[in-house]
Amino acid sequence: MSEINGKVVIITGASSGLGKATAHRLAKGGAKLVLAARREERLVELRDAIKEQGGEAIYQVTDVTDRAQVESLARAAKEAYGRIDVLVNNAGLMPLSPLDELKVDEWEKMVDVNIKGVLYGIAAVLPTMREQHVGHIINLSSVAGHKVFPASAVYSATKYAVKALSEGLRQEGDGEIRSTNISPGAVATELTSKISDPETAKGVDEMYEMAIDADAIARAITYAIEQPADVDVNEIIIRPTKQPL
Repeated sequence: MSEINGKVVIITGASSGLGKATAHRLAKGGAKLVLAARREERLVELRDAIKEQGGEAIYQVTDVTDRAQVESLARAAKEAYGRIDVLVNNAGLMPLSPLDELKVDEWEKMVDVNIKGVLYGIAAVLPTMREQHVGHIINLSSVAGHKVFPASAVYSATKYAVKALSEGLRQEGDGEIRSTNISPGAVATELTSKISDPETAKGVDEMYEMAIDADAIARAITYAIEQPADVDVNEIIIRPTKQPL
């Protein structure tokens, strides 16, 4: 954990699921955390829990679809700790539905959060990382960013985009910016709770009976961060052992 100790890490979507699990694990490794999400009460609870366990964390309420708020988040991290070492672009939505259902509002939300939110995060931290000549951006894609299945077309499109952004960032990193793309399969989080199409929700609930704990992904994120500076872990796909797709 020596490579994690003292690193300043911003985590979006930190109020639950993968973000929350990652925050707890990195705090144990000595990271200085900047927690971001929309639900302030959950951020306060998480910050306090980390501090009670001897960790260090601050929070800022942030909607990743608002570029100004994401820029403010990056400024808050730099003002508090003087640098930004890692951004975990974790905030995301997964309201799956068949295209024929024409849930265009949900499509737009996924594009805004899953693609534009990731881009806003990159834009907010990249100048600071360039000034430091070092930084690490970790983007949360999905198995759906490698494989399309019925009802996933728009969600998969957003996660393929995240994968492409991660690879583009890797190629443009110039030996300074590390880029990691994490692609989870079925993981026990709140992500499935936003599926409004009843038939799709039923199928997903059945598949997610095999879901693994969020800490499995937190361990993968930790692994990528704790590598020495000359090692760039670019791609990790993590599924439940029983997940066929």
